[in-house]
Amino acid sequence: MGNLPFSGGGRRPGSNRRRQQHNRGPRKNERIRVPEVRVIGPDGKQIGIMQTREALALAQNNGLDLIEISPTARPPVCRILDYGKYMYEQSKKEKESKAKSHSSASKLKEVKFRVRIEEHDYMTKLKRGEQFLAKGSKLKMTLMFRGREMEHKDLGFDVIKRAVADLSHIANADAPAKLVGRNITLTMSPLPANKRKLKYNVRIEDDIDDDEDDEE
Repeated sequence: MGNLPFSGGGRRPGSNRRRQQHNRGPRKNERIRVPEVRVIGPDGKQIGIMQTREALALAQNNGLDLIEISPTARPPVCRILDYGKYMYEQSKKEKESKAKSHSSASKLKEVKFRVRIEEHDYMTKLKRGEQFLAKGSKLKMTLMFRGREMEHKDLGFDVIKRAVADLSHIANADAPAKLVGRNITLTMSPLPANKRKLKYNVRIEDDIDDDEDDEE
């Protein structure tokens, strides 16, 4: 029995899969249908605007591909590169960007103070903050007001100013302390590793709890 004729109302098996594979990644070579493109050479230098067929011929003569990297530009921007190598580099950049973003998000630690904090508690917060900074994390200091404590905002700022001064051997304030709602906040960034000194801790503790500071 012969093959059944293909009906225009249906789809060939696997056509969706092939279409998805075909559309993955930027357009290249014959898939670039615009009449002209702005071309960047393999060395990253701009060649200029060319007829697409001429740009494709130039790429093929060099054993490379014509890759559309900016389809919304007018005219679209294309680079002459090895497509496989280009996709590998793009994937590598994405992974590095995600890792960097995750690392940055995990490196902001926090210690919390109160207006009438006891000296022992204050020193505990200071030691904890110094540990975070010594390990290269940024430190957010938060002072929380309760009830009528808002009438003594100056005392709250004094506590934060003292903490900044007491940690100046290992970090610098990113900006002046500011009042946001019922909280005073300030962020400190660690000094370069070779300039950080421990003052309140004997050594950097590897097993320090990296969760944010809890203050009831």
